[in-house]
Order: sequence, then C-alpha cells, then structure tokens
Amino acid sequence: MRTEQHPRQTTPLTAVRNLGILAHVDAGKTTVTERVLYLTGATYKRGEVHDGTTVTDFDPQERDRGITIFAAAVSCDWDGHRINLIDTPGHVDFADEVERSLRVLDGAIAVFDAVAGVEPQSESVWRQADRHGVPRIAFVNKLDRAGADLDKAVASIRERLHPAPLVVQLPIGTEDSFSGVVDLLRMRALSWADGSDTAEEGPVPASLLAEARRRRVLLEEAVAELHPGALEEYCASGSISAPTLAAALRELTRTGDGVVVLCGSAYRNRGIEPLLEAVVAYLPSPSDVPPVRGTLDGEPQERAADAELPFAALVFKVNSTTTGRLTYLRVYSGTIEKGATVLDVGARRTERIARILRVQADRHAEVDRAVAGDIVAVVGPKAARAGATLCLPSAPLVLEPTSVADPVVTVAVEARRSTDTDRLASALARLTEEDPSIAVRTDPETGQTVLSGMGELHLEVAVEKIRRAHGLEVNVGRPKVAYRETVGRGVQGLVYRHVRQTGGAGQFAQVVLDVSPLGVDEGFDFRSVAVGGRVPQEYVRAVEAGCRDALAEGPLGGHPVTGLHVTLTDGATHPTDSSELAFRTAGRFALREALRAAAMVLLEPLAEVTVTVPEEAVGGVLGDLAARRGRVLGSTSRSGTAVVTAAVPLAELFGYATALRSRTQGRGGFTTRPAGYAPAPR
Repeated sequence: MRTEQHPRQTTPLTAVRNLGILAHVDAGKTTVTERVLYLTGATYKRGEVHDGTTVTDFDPQERDRGITIFAAAVSCDWDGHRINLIDTPGHVDFADEVERSLRVLDGAIAVFDAVAGVEPQSESVWRQADRHGVPRIAFVNKLDRAGADLDKAVASIRERLHPAPLVVQLPIGTEDSFSGVVDLLRMRALSWADGSDTAEEGPVPASLLAEARRRRVLLEEAVAELHPGALEEYCASGSISAPTLAAALRELTRTGDGVVVLCGSAYRNRGIEPLLEAVVAYLPSPSDVPPVRGTLDGEPQERAADAELPFAALVFKVNSTTTGRLTYLRVYSGTIEKGATVLDVGARRTERIARILRVQADRHAEVDRAVAGDIVAVVGPKAARAGATLCLPSAPLVLEPTSVADPVVTVAVEARRSTDTDRLASALARLTEEDPSIAVRTDPETGQTVLSGMGELHLEVAVEKIRRAHGLEVNVGRPKVAYRETVGRGVQGLVYRHVRQTGGAGQFAQVVLDVSPLGVDEGFDFRSVAVGGRVPQEYVRAVEAGCRDALAEGPLGGHPVTGLHVTLTDGATHPTDSSELAFRTAGRFALREALRAAAMVLLEPLAEVTVTVPEEAVGGVLGDLAARRGRVLGSTSRSGTAVVTAAVPLAELFGYATALRSRTQGRGGFTTRPAGYAPAPR
C-alpha cells in the first residue's frame, strides 16, 4: 500500500456522489471506471484490463483472470464534485460483494453491452439495486462493436428490467464508424477524434437532424407521461424546455420512475464526459437520500446525513494488507477524526481510529477526518466485520447490516504439510473475516475442514488467495453442493414426552406437533394452537427455538431442513419440573422424531445457465445440457450466435467450462445465477 499525505479538501455534502458501477461480466465496468479516473485527473495513464494495468483490478488474481473479483473503491473530483466510486464484480459467484457495496451507495451506473443488451447478471444486479432502492442511470457501452444497436439494447432494458428508459443521446455513426453522440437535451453534437480525450462540441449533423428532432419529441412525451410538472409545460406549449426536462429527469431518476440512458464506447474514450455530467446532474447526493434507519435499544431511529449529528458509520468491507487491517466505512452521520474512540456496537467494544484513508484502490491518501457522506478506510479497529456499526460511544446506534446469502458449494481443504495446520486455520479465519459469504466448519464425521462459498470460481479464488497471500500449500477435495431436505408428506399428532430426574429439580415437558409441507423457498413457519393454558406462552417460544435447533440436520443425510410448517397443538406441564430448557429440549427431539416419521425429500440447488455458442454448435450443447439433467428454458439467435438458457443442477456443472470450451473449440462461454432448489432424483 502506498500512502500519500495531502490536506483534506472540503467538499459540500450536496457536491458528493457515492456511486457504483454495476454490470454483467465483460460489459466494460472496469474500463468505464478507468476512463472516469483518467478523465478526472485521478490517473495519468489509461489502464487496460487486457494489459493488467487497471487501477481497480489491482489484485494479482484479477489481473491474471481479466475479471473483477473484489469491489474496489476510488475517489476523484469532477466539476467541483467529489465522486466516490465502487467498481463491483460482475460474476454471479461474487454477488455478495455487490450486495455489500450497494448497501452503502446512493446511486449507480448500470453498464450494458450494446450487442448483448441485458444479460443474466445484468438482471441480477438490477434486482439487487431495486431491493436497496438505489437510483440508476444506464450506459450502453461498446457501440463501436460489430452488431452494436442502441435501440435493441434499450428494448431489452425495457422488456427484461421493466423500467421506463429515457434515452437522452443519439449515436453518431455505427460500429467502427461510431464517433460521438447527439445530446438530445441541448441539441448539440459531441464528437471524439481518434486518440482524443476530450469532446468537440458542434451543431447536430444535417444527416441526423430530423432523427434527433424525432427522438427529442419521443423523450419529451415519455417524460411528460411520468412527471406532472413536465406534463403541465408540455400541455401548455407543446414541448418541454431543456431546464424543465433536466429537472424532471433528475427527479425521475431519484424516485426510480425512469432511467436515463446514455451511450458510448469506454474503450475508445467516447461518451465518458457526458456520463460524468449525467452523474452530477441526475444521481443524488447524500443529502438527497432519506435518513439512514437504525435501532437504539430496539426502538427505530433515524440519522440524517449531517456532520453535526453524532457519528455513525457502517462497515462494508474488511481487507488485510501487508501494512495492516483496513476497515472500509460509509459515514452516514457526524464526523470522525484521527485518534478518536468509537464503539463497535455488535462486538460491544471500543476501538481507536489510528488513521483515516481516502481510498484509491490499492493506493491511499491519509486525511485527518471524515464527515457524513464520505466513504473511507480506517486503520485501528481489530474486530469490526462487514455489516458492523461504528458509532459514538455516547450515542449508540445499530444500523441494519447486509444480508449474507447461504453458501451452495463446499470443498475440503487441508494443509499439505502437517506443520502448517495452525497457519491454515489462521488464514481461513482471516478469509472469513474479509468475505462473510465464505464459511468454514469442521465436518463432525470426517474431521475435515470444509470451505463453503457461492460457486466453484468463488472457492477457486479463495484457495488461491490462501496460497498466494499466506504462502501455504493446500490440498483441495472435489467440490460438493449444499443439499437441503424438506417434508414431502407430513405427520399429525406426534406426541413427545421429555422427562428427566437427576436428584434435584427434574425436567418435564410434553408437546404434540403437527408437521406439514410448505413451499421449497418458504423456509420454516411455526404457530401454536394449544388452548386452555396447556403450554404457557414462554414455553411456546422455547418449543419454537427447539424446533429451529432440529432444522440443522435432517434425517436423510444430515442436511439443513427447509419448507415446513409446524403447529403446536397440545402439551402438558409439571408444577415444579417444567422449564424453558425442558420445553426447548422437547421441541428439538419432537421435531426430529416427526421428521423421521414424515416422508422427506432431498433438494438440490439449481443454476440458471446462459450458454453463448456459435449456431453450428447448438446441437452438441443441447445434448450435453440434457445429459447434465438440464431443462432448456429458451434460446435465441443473433449474428450467427445462439444463446441457450437452461436450468441445470449445480452438481452437474462442475467442470462444465472445460467441457464447453472443448465442444465449441474455445468459442463458447456461459454464465450462471442461482435458481433455487428442486427435488433431487431418487
């Protein structure tokens, strides 16, 4: 880590933009980020993914693989505004990294490939942004590619993501001849000469004037349908002025009722300046978003983005480097200064902030303080994990952490040399600290250390990180999937009586349970219909807790149990021997017996696979998917290429990348995303 000292530039809160770059793999997120950094003067050379010279993909694995694996934060200044930018991964295995980033962002740029349009992971990250209420603008990239079509890409955005796309630009030229864009708001042309970094402004070319006017009318009509103020002006004068249009676009972006669509080619540095102008014009500042919500002693609380309020920040990333442990924060309220003491609410311990760093991927500039709206890294906290709240000790607040998805793939790992066992345990502990979507446990039957993650690539990256960062040689077992169990046919009226007498006060609890199936994705539901005080309320809660304990291991193979409804119908107590512990124990053993008596079903995880191959290879690919128990969901063709979508059991996808490359002479590719669980064959 290289550290630079410089004075903190005071930026008004209204001039701060915290945004992320979201997209499918290879849509051009990192290239967009690199061009933004170059254009704003944050870097002095344009980084290229294929050369391994990018700022945000600085990890050796990212440069080796040519993909973004870890979310990287960078800061830059543009037109009097500070832009804190997070370049997020596009591969589905790292969706949890995207989730943690979205939690702390105020806006996002969604990047789409002008040839492919909306791709599977584009859809996934869009839905993630919807859940967090993050306003977005869209950038249709790679307009210089053969087959690029802005209108088709916009149509796919409308059809698959269902927003109201508001296209504010018209490309000048197509494919190799793409040279600039027409700004439909100001009715001007912006063009970039080969090798030029800045746009030349001029009048709309005569050949495009009629089309530009037509699209301006379509834009005005679309905005008038969505925005009352714009509709009023449109009805009064038959058109909408540029200032009114800009104000309406800003409001529609922030409410999520519309998505501004821009276009360009990041690789050729065309369209980045207007994109930055759109970020400043349309995406919200920290002062524009609602106050962050938290709890204090169980009561809901709100904190506005105000430097004068008590300090509160959320940890969204932890990274261990050669120079120390970096804790990445989004400061929601208040001010934090170097040397201050903060409270880690979850760990119930105070921490000292030794240093505050403004982040530039793997480079950092030290500052004296951070204020509401800032995204920074701090050195000092020893135990804070992703999702932890750091706040002023005298004004505690618990901010809602990000949810962590359940791992779906596991491998067994062990140190190659027995003398390295302790070092491996330490490396795994650090790994789970940095990435909450990684889980480590010891298999009680085999004694093996089991590493669980979101996919095959996720675990490959984790193991390689152990090898490189810690200098450890490890053996890795074949990946296994995380199965689940569910109830196919329930049982009624199962009676369980728990009696234990040990000389002193004994234990007594009797429960009667009905167990019935729920939907696979509906988890666990519990209710009590016991009447007449047969089971007091405090014991009902204990029975539920015991039932939840029993869900950890099902009778078929010790897999977690899901998709069931449990009803406590009756029970009995003892005047002196009944207790919460007795009823919790009774609940656990009663449900275990009920599951053994019920008809259980093994569930396996499915993945939705999107395979892109030459049309002549489709037959072989379909046959291979069928052999892997895949169910084809649909297929389309474009420009000599076929795109096949299928639901395939995750267990059948191990090694699929190699098989697909072999079957298509290296010309095929595929992406996956989780598609829930389904009954496994007998």
